[in-house]
Amino acid sequence: MSTMKAWQLQGVGLEHLKLVDLPVPEPGPKQILVRVKAVSLNFRDGGIVDGSYLPELMVRPFIPVSDASGEVVSVGSKVTKFKKGDRVTSHMYYKWLDGSPNQNDIFTYSIGGPSDGGLAEYILLNEDATVMTPVTFTNEEASTLPIAALTGWFSLVEYGKIKAGDTVLVLGTGGVSVYAVQFASALGARVIVTSSSNEKLEKVKALGAKDVINYVETPDWEKEVLKITEGKGVQHILEVVGGQSINHSLEALAFQGHIYVIGYLDNMLSEVKLRSIIEKQAQIQGINVGHRRAFEDMIKAFDELNIKPVIDTVYSFNQAHEAFEHLYKGAFGKIVIKISE
Repeated sequence: MSTMKAWQLQGVGLEHLKLVDLPVPEPGPKQILVRVKAVSLNFRDGGIVDGSYLPELMVRPFIPVSDASGEVVSVGSKVTKFKKGDRVTSHMYYKWLDGSPNQNDIFTYSIGGPSDGGLAEYILLNEDATVMTPVTFTNEEASTLPIAALTGWFSLVEYGKIKAGDTVLVLGTGGVSVYAVQFASALGARVIVTSSSNEKLEKVKALGAKDVINYVETPDWEKEVLKITEGKGVQHILEVVGGQSINHSLEALAFQGHIYVIGYLDNMLSEVKLRSIIEKQAQIQGINVGHRRAFEDMIKAFDELNIKPVIDTVYSFNQAHEAFEHLYKGAFGKIVIKISE
C-alpha cells in the first residue's frame, strides 16, 4: 500500500484530530516500518491534544499517541536487531537509551509529539529505541507498557530500589498507579492506595493492595497512612496529583523516604513545606518515564512476577475521539485503541 489511514492532530482540541490519508513512510537505514496493531492512551496524549502539554513544540500537524505495538513489515538497510514479522513495541524517547538523558533529546525526540506517533496504520520506529513485544502479551496488552508500566517500574525499581517489606503509597487508580500497585505487591512491598471510588479501591485490593483509603471520605488521608504504618510513614510514594497533594505526601512519608513526582492531575503549581522536606530528609524525584534499558529489564521481569496489564476499555480505530473522551473522564487501568487485527 502506498497510503495509510492516520489520525492527525491539526490544531488544539479534540475537534482538530482528523482522520486523513497519508503516504506510508519509508524506513531509513536504522529504522523499521511497523504495521500498528494497537495503541494505548496516556495523560500525556490527552495534554497534547488539548494543548496543555508543551504546546510550543506541537506546532505542525502530526500523528499523536506514543505507545504502540505491532508487527515489522520492512526494515532499513542497516537494521540488525529486527526482521520482518517480529512483534515489537515502541519506546517513546527514542534517543534516551540508558543513563542520564540529554534534556533537549527528551522533549524534541519523542514519539507521539512532536514526532509522528502510533495512531495510524503504520509507524516508523528507530531500531535502537524499540523492544520486542513479550511473547505472552497480546498486542493490546503490550501497547500499555511504554509509558504507564515503565513509569511505575522506573520509579520503584530503577530509582527507588524497592525491596520486600517496604511500604508503598500509590495515589489514584490510573494507568501508572495500577501498574505501580502490581509491581510493588509482586516485589513483596505493602501497598496502600487512595482513590475517590470505593469500587476502584476494591479492584486494587484484588491486584495486591493491602490497605485502601477513600480520600473523599477521609480528606486528611495522610493521617490514616500514619495510623496504618504505626506512625512510621511509607518509604515510597507515587505522587500523580500535584498541587497541594505533595504536602499530604510529605506528612505520610517515612524518614528519608522517596516521593516520585509523576503528574499534576490537580495542579501544576504547589507551595511545598520546605521544613517537612528538611526534617524528613525527603528524596523527591521527578519522573519522566524512563530509558530503553530499563524498559527491557522490566519486560524480562514480567513473566517472573506474573503481572498482566489491566485494560479498562478497547476502542476501534474509528473511535479515537470516544477513546480520548474516556481518557479525560478517567479510567481504571488503560484505554486501548485497536488499529488492526
